Amino acid sequence: MKPTLDEIVPHQSEEITGAEILMRSLVEHGVDVVFGYPGGAIMPVYDALYHYQDRIRHVLVRHEQGATHAAEGYARVTGRCGVALATSGPGATNLVTGIADALMDSTPLVCITGQVGRALLGTDAFQETDIIGVTVPITKWNYQVTSADEIAPVMAKAFAIALAGRPGPVVVDITKNAQLEKAVYRRSSYTPPLRSFHAVPAVEDYERAAHYISEAKRPMLLVGRGVLVARAQRELLNFAEKTGIPVALTLQGLSAFPTRHPLYAGMLGMHGNYAPNILTNEADLLIAVGMRFDDRVTGNVQTYAKRAKIIHIDIERAEINKLVSVDVGLRTDAREGLLALTDRVSDSEYPEWRERFAALYEEERAAVISHELLPESGGLRMAEVIHRLSEATAGEAITVTDVGQHQMATARYYRYARTDGWISSGGLGTMGFGIPAALGAAIAAPERTVLAIVGDGGFQMTCQELGTIAQEKTPVKIVIMNNNFLGMVRQWQELFFDSRYSFVHLDNPDFVKLSEAFGIPARRVSERDNLDETISWALNIEGPCLIEVQVEKEENVFPMIPAGAGVSEIRLG
Repeated sequence: MKPTLDEIVPHQSEEITGAEILMRSLVEHGVDVVFGYPGGAIMPVYDALYHYQDRIRHVLVRHEQGATHAAEGYARVTGRCGVALATSGPGATNLVTGIADALMDSTPLVCITGQVGRALLGTDAFQETDIIGVTVPITKWNYQVTSADEIAPVMAKAFAIALAGRPGPVVVDITKNAQLEKAVYRRSSYTPPLRSFHAVPAVEDYERAAHYISEAKRPMLLVGRGVLVARAQRELLNFAEKTGIPVALTLQGLSAFPTRHPLYAGMLGMHGNYAPNILTNEADLLIAVGMRFDDRVTGNVQTYAKRAKIIHIDIERAEINKLVSVDVGLRTDAREGLLALTDRVSDSEYPEWRERFAALYEEERAAVISHELLPESGGLRMAEVIHRLSEATAGEAITVTDVGQHQMATARYYRYARTDGWISSGGLGTMGFGIPAALGAAIAAPERTVLAIVGDGGFQMTCQELGTIAQEKTPVKIVIMNNNFLGMVRQWQELFFDSRYSFVHLDNPDFVKLSEAFGIPARRVSERDNLDETISWALNIEGPCLIEVQVEKEENVFPMIPAGAGVSEIRLG
């Protein structure tokens, strides 16, 4: 049995180093995994961590960006803060992409960086960077600790703020002298001001929303990641089934609602499904839950949903009326908002309205889906690969994607049976996210199958994390969709730049040999007849493995809303 916190340092009046105070603070806040990379300015913390290996698992990544993305994957699965640890200077700045990604996608991170000693601050000392100044625009809060007695209360505030309201990243920068100095450890807590992170909508606002729902003839639910953050999947299902309203998901809302449910209307957005995009502009009521009306969802806002009343449930004050004017704004947690509305609405059905969705789906199936899932000729297509993966895993896997065509194929064709299976970089669109995020997800959920579905371009940005996956023996199943192109950029160049393929061709390494060099078994598949057997091999092998799928070189992802167009201008080809 692990010793208790008091047994580690039994005398509460005893002075200990700031580095050990940090360790005790992490334990107190339930941290069991840290993703990091050591260096000079953080070395006292790593020395303290040496004595906490039975309580905190440290995962040694191969690049600090991998630490933040792995922490994101861990946080997305658990709902707890992911923790990343890095040294000063380049170590800290290498965290920046992952921090920005976490802010855009509402992922709670606590990033701890070492810093030069207090006496050297501002002197351009070796590996000194003003990481506080660098990360002000991309964090919920950041703070530089310069004395040991600050560490415990600052860490309590960091974890509280990262999780409060709309989750996001915080940065705590600790000078080396603060890590080495001694102070008395005292348990600390912090309660963020309610007015800053939460509000209770007025009863009359709920009543007005319920009235609009009762009057609607063509309503639609638009669901984003806020439902997953609030763990409100059951509440969403109950509300949808009671009201009979079709449910459309944003890219980051995927897996918040079962894909095979009869009320599932498809994915919204630039490469989403035909029906929910077209019918956004025919709906008379939109109920937006935990989504922020991103430009990839709305297209041209000047033509967006002009026939509809709009109810917006979101915990973030700034998101309501930011891009789209709404008729009722309910600033609250998605779970609480859905519960309150469910109590106020009646059982309903919209058979004619749902028939419109079904008819438009049939148009999309005939024009796009059937040709992608059952191509009559040519090489393997991404859609059929994802479809076979979905069938082989019964929709139960956690799918972690990079960014590009493969991401859209996964979003469109993986049929989520569980409402917690999608992890991807949305707001920032970070290539290189997939492999380290899958590592973090697999560590968080060792009982689940984790599929890392990546393109050949993004894979090469963080493929060094194969070393981490091998060292940790993390059973990630990696699927590379290799078309020797930066596929999404190439598609835009084909469609909008007269096929001028400007610097998008990739002369790739042998991915199978690369994987095997890290000690990870790998196979390559290029023939349709070998696909199922290769997928079966990957799913049944113990530990991590890699499949390189050689797909059609110049396939495009449709439907597509051209940049600047309205949602009803979506193209099927």
